[in-house]
Amino acid sequence: MTVIDVLALLALGGLAGFINVLSAGGSMLTLPLLMFLGLPPQVANGTNRVAITLQSITAVGSFHRMGHGNLVVSVHLAVPAVVGSLLGAWVATWVADAVFEFVLVVAMIGASIFMLLPQPKLDTRPLTPDRLGPVIYLAMFLIGVYGGFIQVGVGALFLVVLYRMLRIDLRQVNVFKVAIVLLYTLPALMIFAISDQVRWGMGLTLALGNITGAFIAVRVNLSEKGAQWVKWITLVMVAAILVRLIAY
Repeated sequence: MTVIDVLALLALGGLAGFINVLSAGGSMLTLPLLMFLGLPPQVANGTNRVAITLQSITAVGSFHRMGHGNLVVSVHLAVPAVVGSLLGAWVATWVADAVFEFVLVVAMIGASIFMLLPQPKLDTRPLTPDRLGPVIYLAMFLIGVYGGFIQVGVGALFLVVLYRMLRIDLRQVNVFKVAIVLLYTLPALMIFAISDQVRWGMGLTLALGNITGAFIAVRVNLSEKGAQWVKWITLVMVAAILVRLIAY
């Protein structure tokens, strides 16, 4: 890695960690960055999981120290997601580069469109295990498959299931999201590592930026205007990355 590579990984990793904890979309920045730095798509996909894992550990630990989280419910939600992630990661290790890049572009466009949609104002309530059922467990399995395969924009899927379907307040959505992502990313990372699709130097450098961003994010209570600024900055950067991916 050159000095510029390291600085790019730290800077975009920090922004991605901040975005991933507070909303969604960080991997729309970091996965293409790793590809632009010369990693093959599958290797970039595996390497990105190093940063996601360590960022999630930081966020979960910080939320726990602040008194947020529900271990029992998180485990209930994570079990089908872990099973799904094993399947998704296994598929990602052998899929053709062209197919993966196509899925990446489609996923980034879809996640960007979702970010532009206004979030409805819902009456929320605490989540308990008795509110979970087959539909939710199936949804978490499918999120796990998708997250294991590519991760990009997975936060938008959590918003659909946890906020719109289960009606949990957005702070708790973020708490559950980082816990579930941590639990399903660990086995996915193992599969990528066994397949020699992880470059640990780049992954750990990116992770340092992600951890810093996540550490800041759990201590920030963004105003609605601040959240809008983060969203628009992310979308502008994603648009530029999409142009580069399609042109490439």
